[in-house]
Amino acid sequence: MPDRSLYRERTSAVAGVTVWTRVADGSASWILPDGCIDVLWNGCELTVAGPDTTAHRATAPIGTTFAALRFASGVAPIVLSVAADGLRDQRPALADVIGVDDTDRLTGSLLATDNPSKELERWAGRRLAHAGGRDRTMTRVAALIGDGRTVAEVAARVGFSERQLNRRSLASFGYGPKMLARVLRLQRALGLARDGMSLVQAALAAGYGDQAHFAHEVRALTGQSASQLVGSAANRSTPLPSGSRNVA
Repeated sequence: MPDRSLYRERTSAVAGVTVWTRVADGSASWILPDGCIDVLWNGCELTVAGPDTTAHRATAPIGTTFAALRFASGVAPIVLSVAADGLRDQRPALADVIGVDDTDRLTGSLLATDNPSKELERWAGRRLAHAGGRDRTMTRVAALIGDGRTVAEVAARVGFSERQLNRRSLASFGYGPKMLARVLRLQRALGLARDGMSLVQAALAAGYGDQAHFAHEVRALTGQSASQLVGSAANRSTPLPSGSRNVA
């Protein structure tokens, strides 16, 4: 289990944003699919972590200090002015997403401050406000999918055809609604298991048919077993279990 003193997160005053910091200990980390998009500052450059469809292996030199924002499903595309599916399973430089000029201004502000987390938070708040705020319809879509509603139910509740729902979901979340449902259900089950439920109880409570279904989905989405993943609550700083294969 990682030293939890190296990782901290808090809910931002900006709706739909979590602020997190981490000091790398030099070990490799698993980043699990979670339906989110992150913007990361490592002290010298800004990058974007797009929505993942499988576990991503990440490393950083020991002592690297990260300040970052994690955007809930549907928020980052508004802040970054880009469709989420164009970032799926990608790790581009922020300059390649929002342009060099805007990135240079943000980089200058980050280099000049002793609180980069706050500066990132202010930057995201300004861009979100300028864009008119969160898309309430897609925020509701994400909530309904997270509650386990079927694609047909979600489409009917928000007044979309299923084809329209799929198109809007790709742009907002990086996934179609069925894939987002798989990712959110996985995170829900792992969270319940980390809170003390048995794997069987967590699987059933999260909506899996049985533990075998849960185990299959964990392997399909992460390349690992559920028991390997429940040891850490920090998705972005989970150390690689001994003997695990790399998943790119």
